[in-house]
Amino acid sequence: MKKWSKVIHYLKNKYILTLTIFFVWILLFDSNNLVDRFSQMKTLKQLEEDKAYYLDRIEEDSKKLNELETDKENLEKFAREQYLMKKEDEEIFVVIDEEEEKKD
Repeated sequence: MKKWSKVIHYLKNKYILTLTIFFVWILLFDSNNLVDRFSQMKTLKQLEEDKAYYLDRIEEDSKKLNELETDKENLEKFAREQYLMKKEDEEIFVVIDEEEEKKD
């Protein structure tokens, strides 16, 4: 009971009461409260990581595209691997790895 009486004694002070109400308001009720702020910071961090990942992917894909546009052999290799294209006198055998198929 003594602890509560000390708390009540301090809350009777109008300055401490005002500061307490102010901090509770800022923490919970304000439109820019700290709970929302931490959530937004977490989202921002995730979006920045995603941005870095996609910029790396764009750079890789740009290099691949440049290779395909400049080298006919790479274009032919890409078409054979991705679209199973072949020359007139060739046969294609598609080998499917069962372990990779199970993962999908």
